[in-house]
Amino acid sequence: MPEQVDRVRFAAAPTVAGGPPLLASRLAPPAPPEPLLRRPRLLDRLEGGAAGPVTLLLAPAGWGKTTLLSGWARAERAGPAPVWVSVAEGDTTERLWAYLAAALRTAVAGDPGADPPVPVDPPRPAQLEALAAVLAAREHPVLLVLDDLHRVTDAQALAGLEFLLRHGDGRLRLVAGARREPPLALHRWRLAGELTVLGPDELAFTADEVADLLVAYGVPVPAEAVPKLAERTAGWPAGLRLATLALGTDPARAVAHVAGDQPDIAAYLRDEVLAPLDPAACDVLRRSAVAVAVRADLAAAVTGRADAGRLLAEAAREGGFVQQDGGSPPWYRPHPLLADLLRDELARLPVGELGELHRRAAGWFAAHDRPAEALRHALAAGEWADATELLVTRWPELVPDEPARPVPPAPPEPPAEAVRRDPELALAAAAERAYAGDPAAAEALLRRAVGHATDLPAPRRDRFRRLATAVELSLARLAGDHAEVRRAADRLLATAPHDDPAGPDLADVGTVDVDDVRAVAGAAHGLVALAEGDLREAGGRFSAALVAARRAGRPRVELLCASRSALLEAARGALRTAEERARAALSMPPCQGWSSRLDCGYAYLALALVAWHRDRPAEAAAQLALAGPAGAEPGGAALAALCRAGLLADGGESAAGLHTLAAARSVAPGPELGAWLTAGEAQLRAAVGDPGGARALLDATGDDSTDPALALVSARLWLRAGDARAAERALPDWTGPGAAGWPLPVRLGAGLLDAVLAGAAGDDRRAGRLLEETLALAEPDGCRRVFTRAEPGVRDLLAAHLDSGTAYWATVSDLVRGVDASGADGAPDSPARALDEPLTERELTILRYLQSILTNVEIAAELSLSVNTVKTHVRNVYRKLDATRRREAVRRARELRLI
Repeated sequence: MPEQVDRVRFAAAPTVAGGPPLLASRLAPPAPPEPLLRRPRLLDRLEGGAAGPVTLLLAPAGWGKTTLLSGWARAERAGPAPVWVSVAEGDTTERLWAYLAAALRTAVAGDPGADPPVPVDPPRPAQLEALAAVLAAREHPVLLVLDDLHRVTDAQALAGLEFLLRHGDGRLRLVAGARREPPLALHRWRLAGELTVLGPDELAFTADEVADLLVAYGVPVPAEAVPKLAERTAGWPAGLRLATLALGTDPARAVAHVAGDQPDIAAYLRDEVLAPLDPAACDVLRRSAVAVAVRADLAAAVTGRADAGRLLAEAAREGGFVQQDGGSPPWYRPHPLLADLLRDELARLPVGELGELHRRAAGWFAAHDRPAEALRHALAAGEWADATELLVTRWPELVPDEPARPVPPAPPEPPAEAVRRDPELALAAAAERAYAGDPAAAEALLRRAVGHATDLPAPRRDRFRRLATAVELSLARLAGDHAEVRRAADRLLATAPHDDPAGPDLADVGTVDVDDVRAVAGAAHGLVALAEGDLREAGGRFSAALVAARRAGRPRVELLCASRSALLEAARGALRTAEERARAALSMPPCQGWSSRLDCGYAYLALALVAWHRDRPAEAAAQLALAGPAGAEPGGAALAALCRAGLLADGGESAAGLHTLAAARSVAPGPELGAWLTAGEAQLRAAVGDPGGARALLDATGDDSTDPALALVSARLWLRAGDARAAERALPDWTGPGAAGWPLPVRLGAGLLDAVLAGAAGDDRRAGRLLEETLALAEPDGCRRVFTRAEPGVRDLLAAHLDSGTAYWATVSDLVRGVDASGADGAPDSPARALDEPLTERELTILRYLQSILTNVEIAAELSLSVNTVKTHVRNVYRKLDATRRREAVRRARELRLI
């Protein structure tokens, strides 16, 4: 080992005499700022990433990379402390390697008192091999922190470092901060799953961290203002610091006025964000700021630059300040504070030039079925006739689904003379503000419109009344006033002509207008019913409105109805229909980009429930993560809680699952969702060994509760207590006429429990018949979870059913394996005894077929094998299982959990 160390020290010897000395400040982590806020989630990510070869913090200026790295490097740890190198602007390859050699020499030699480090030429291959050998022989890895690695642009400068990372036997681990990806062959580690990247999304402060930061700075911001500050800054660390300095003596009021055009923030953004960009990219960003978010073709239409998409993509690659939604094609949105600055600079353009940008944007949005954005830009451009035309022809898609966040800037109000000539112009402006989530401005404009509408001729007056009622409906929805939403929806319905073919005014208005009214009013009624937990009413309203929206050709209303309808279908167990509607909703154009996150969220939540009922937990968790805001709304929150709690329990986190269900139950809208949550919580309590708590939950619902989900759980509790007779009495009648309206998982659970009780009573024939009926109900939608996570006895019942013959042999065989894999039914974790000679894959396949009633000839036909080959495999199976007959082999295989 001493000889190896000497060779390494020789590699660090200077090649050019009289070189400048190395700065100690570049070889030590800088002192963190005071006060320092520890962020455990990020420190844990760094510590976990440092267990692999490469960890990168990639973000633009001001995202706290150096602060985080410094705090992590200075933290106490069991092994050696990391060695630090700060990369300086203009570092040559020789200069960079002088510092790298100094840092690595200290780490490898383990002697801080060695000779002062001196600059060297880049190491030669033989020297790198010697250093790699020394690294590989170390007991503890060397953690090398490189700060500001983006300053290295020459791949050759890092070639030696990459060699050490690849050939040091994992004993050199790089942790680096950079504004962009360094010139390393990152794909190698990325493909191997050994690359850890923390980007702006991870480095951004959460609302809780913002609150902690304000406390550390001693800034008294009220708790309710903290989320607003987090939203305005998007968690950008430097922006938060600049904002706190500007809050002054009245922080609560000042939070609302934090903006990117404030002098300190604007100067930072210009110097650190815009200045490093290509001037052409800055121009595209500035002119595209007329819209809240842009696509490549929209930016090209607005700016007149064919390369606008490329420039946007390059700006987004820098990360942090130009966000990309990941769609196809992607939408780009600037950071909220950068958007403020860009709009401020945009406002300085000549009026005619700015108006032309808005006119181009209005044309693009109108041509791409985005009437709300088209209306906003038409008003901003002063195109009054176009604005009124958009309201008249596209009003159903101007009723908001959710308030915009943040509220887009308001276009100038139409002049008084234009409103006197055409009151619908003020109505158009009111609709735009309502859609944007600005009810105060919308109400003022609505009053202004109504005040000038008294002299309209009769046909125009009827149309005006319909449009004004639609705006009133929008305002009621924004206010969350359910009663007023219903009244406004009914008033809207009253404005439509009757659909009697003999009706005198049907020809004047047309069937499309009738469908428009039905679609919008029905969707409004459905939203209220869903928010109040009336799932049956909501489902009927959305289904009818969906049909009307499709006939009228209103994709946004169709998306709203299809996504919620998909969720309601999933909730009642119609999994195939739910999946079809959800995927159709996600493929619709309005679901692309940021504009319909809530609608898309409902579709993802529907797919999560579908995957959960089909017992695909990984897929369910992935879809649930995409549900976003849908999982926070009253109806969606309850269904999301059921799915989330089930996934937590499956993963061994039953306590977290119980907490999730209890929290959702306390605010559940409507008795039906409340019953489902209570049933889920009681079932989970019983599963974790708390039958008393489960029974108390059910008793608290009252003796008059007739909900089948609660009755089913009660029956299960009696069976767990060993009282089969009481379980039979409590079991709801799943074959009765009213059972067709139950959620399918509840009906299946009741049928399965009925079969278990019949089997326990010794009535195998009835048990088999009931199980076959239950399978027939489950098969069309692929509902599996009710079988694989069922009560004790189900596995044996399913396995026995294979012997007695079933029309669903493949399904039952798969379910038996699913029960074993889930660990349900009290099954042991491992076979009773391993085979002396394991079965091959082909023999296992043959073994599964032996459970069926198929002959050897039929099995051979199924597998496209010769009969003799099948017979040979069967003989091998018998020999390995120590069996002489088919039934005996199957029984032995089940004991060993092979099938």
